Amino acid sequence: MKIQSIYKFILLLSVPLLLQSCFVAKNYTRPEVETENLYRTDNLPQDSVSMADVSWRDLFNNEQLKSYIEEGLKNNIDIRIALQNVVAAEAYVKQGKAGYYPTLSGTASFTRTKNSRNSQFGSFFTSALEQYELSGTLSWEADVWGKIRSNKRAFGAAYLQSVTAHQAVKTELVANIASTYYQLMALDKQLEVAKQTLEARKNSLETTIALKDAGQVTEVAVKQTEAQVHTTEIIVIDLKNNIKLLENAFSMLLGEGPQKIERGDLDDQTIDTELSTGVPYLLLANRPDVMQAEYSLINAFELTNVAKSSLYPSLSLSASGGFQSLEFDNWLDASSLFSTLVGSLTQPLFNGRQLRTQVEVAKTKQEQALLSYKQALLTAGREVSDALYTYEAETQKMEARSKELEAYSTAEDYSEELLNNGLANYLEVLTARQNALNSKLNYVDTQYAQLSAIVELYRALGGGWR
Repeated sequence: MKIQSIYKFILLLSVPLLLQSCFVAKNYTRPEVETENLYRTDNLPQDSVSMADVSWRDLFNNEQLKSYIEEGLKNNIDIRIALQNVVAAEAYVKQGKAGYYPTLSGTASFTRTKNSRNSQFGSFFTSALEQYELSGTLSWEADVWGKIRSNKRAFGAAYLQSVTAHQAVKTELVANIASTYYQLMALDKQLEVAKQTLEARKNSLETTIALKDAGQVTEVAVKQTEAQVHTTEIIVIDLKNNIKLLENAFSMLLGEGPQKIERGDLDDQTIDTELSTGVPYLLLANRPDVMQAEYSLINAFELTNVAKSSLYPSLSLSASGGFQSLEFDNWLDASSLFSTLVGSLTQPLFNGRQLRTQVEVAKTKQEQALLSYKQALLTAGREVSDALYTYEAETQKMEARSKELEAYSTAEDYSEELLNNGLANYLEVLTARQNALNSKLNYVDTQYAQLSAIVELYRALGGGWR
């Protein structure tokens, strides 16, 4: 009988092995994606080196900015939330590894049964029956189809997805802190320009009043000059308010309450790192959001394996044993020992199409993940191209802005001089003044835009998380 039992057990084990050729969990391979023409680089060379490989500590020269980035990476709320997601995903990875191990449960129970007199056994057992049991159950499922392995890989991919999501938040945070820091300095410089202009226009107002008293201009010129003073006052008020609001936003990036932000001068800011994009293929390894999208695809791929394996028979072994007795005094006696060994092969037959639906849904989610991965690559390529052309445009505009500023400033000086000598129309003076102010403010905007474009190129290439 024992030999026959062994034969039956071996036969039970052999059936799934014979069926295994029907389905084995597939291994993930990276899909074919276009990387050659992801972005355009008209002026910058493409090689194996990318500025994304440079740490933000080496990219930025401003020590105050670097201390703010360090503080933000430590305290920013989004960073801390992403980090907790990593911790949660790590717990699931541990669960996936434990899938290969058997499960063990223990039971201690007391049962008291009193049969009805009119029941089947009530006439034989009129008194209550009591049973004491102390037992343990050990069960294990064989990973015949790779379901447990695929589940483990899916958890692993989800963990790496959370890690890259954390890296993506770091990349965004570094870029946002740097860009906001430069913007604050740009507003400082614009405020300085506006204040200087305000003082100059107040002096012009006094001059215009004197000219009116001398009969060289009318009251209209006085009121127009006064209006320009108030217009400049409004610009100063708006700039001060914008600085306060931006300081509050910057403080939030640091994970702190609103506070004054110490900063330097915009004219002193430089980024000396060579602007190199590297070959487009490097985006696969540098952009955290692209890596995150691929890990999402891997997770969906492995969950499809899990869904498919559920269509096939599952082989499980279970064993239970312990002490069982009708009398408490004999409960833990050797004669109360019992044991059970069960080997089962379970094949789902009719279950309302649930398993087939799971497979179809898993395949759909895998296709969605693949499309998201391709979309992430295209988005990365577009952002690199946008940052490159923005930087090139702002660099070209700097020279033009400088010449424009020089021309408008000269025109303003000449018009003031001509007006004082009664040789210019006052409308020409007002126009020259307004053009000079706008040109000065626009020049500062271009300075900031050039620095911001470098930061954006660094982020678009995947820099900042290292």
